[in-house]
Amino acid sequence: MKWISAAISPPFIRKSDSVTKIMADVLFALLPACGMAWVAFGAAPVLVILVACGSAVLAEFLFLRLYFGKTDTVADGSSLVTGALLACTLAPFTPLYAVAFGGIMAVLFGKVLHGGLGRNRFNPALVGREFMAVFFPAAMTSSAIWYDQKAVNFPSLDILPDAFLNTLVFNGSGAIGEYSVLFLVIGGIYLLLRNRISWHIPLALTLTFTLLFLAVSAGDYSFSPAGVLLGAIYMATDMPTSASTRTGRVYYGAMIGAVAVLCIAFGVRHAYMSYAILLLNGFVVPINWVFRTRVWGEKAHLPLRLAQGAGITVAILGMAGGVIWLHTQEWIMYLVLFYIAWCIGSFLFRQYKPDIALNDA
Repeated sequence: MKWISAAISPPFIRKSDSVTKIMADVLFALLPACGMAWVAFGAAPVLVILVACGSAVLAEFLFLRLYFGKTDTVADGSSLVTGALLACTLAPFTPLYAVAFGGIMAVLFGKVLHGGLGRNRFNPALVGREFMAVFFPAAMTSSAIWYDQKAVNFPSLDILPDAFLNTLVFNGSGAIGEYSVLFLVIGGIYLLLRNRISWHIPLALTLTFTLLFLAVSAGDYSFSPAGVLLGAIYMATDMPTSASTRTGRVYYGAMIGAVAVLCIAFGVRHAYMSYAILLLNGFVVPINWVFRTRVWGEKAHLPLRLAQGAGITVAILGMAGGVIWLHTQEWIMYLVLFYIAWCIGSFLFRQYKPDIALNDA
């Protein structure tokens, strides 16, 4: 009768899915947009993607082997996704040594030191990018990493009668993942159909960003539409670091859009989406609490929820102002150094906590 007990054992609802399949879908969705980087500049951006992915996988393998004595989770593909997303935020001619550093830091400080897949508080790819910006400021701010006339494959594609529509299909400027609005949207639709992401965060983010930008810009500011879509579809929807309820996702996406516009308005040129997403990553726990689903039989306490939501909003905007101030003072490096100390301290505490508990007993 073993088959009977196996059949009725929990969980009662099962699905043939896995982390590997989810990561494969994300990579598949990114492939067309990344392919347009090759159309633009040939081998250079492809090398950046390969180095970012390779360094992320190698770092995960080595650190898991060193600290945990196992490497079984390397094959799930999450480090490949981290490397690919990191590469999508980089310029096509970023020095490969900086790319390798970013891939390693993304895995180490964005994932491994937090306990592995699903335990990270911040998007690993964006963590890696900020480490690159702090430790290689000259390389990351150089105009040479964005354009090289000798490497140009196609300056533009004229396949449609309207110039604006052509730029939506292919625009040969920006970061590696930003050359095609069309392919980013198609990849997002694929992820929606595969139930890998929900529509709440991308829609709330892009709608809030667009409305606020139109309200405050007056033609004085600029942004990358493909960059916003890359952040909205592929970065902000990262499962461990985003809100978990429907209303929470709407609020979370809307606040990312609002903080991004705030950053642009106060002079943050390239890192506005990174700052906005990482900042909201840090508020996911209170957002999930305020926008938690009401338990059956429990009173809604709407005024209390509204007051809590207002408090979180004030805190987010206040923190956004602090990040913008640090950016204008060129002191973001101190924030990154604090984050490094916090990650290492938390990791060591978790490592030695069982021994402390055993001694106390």
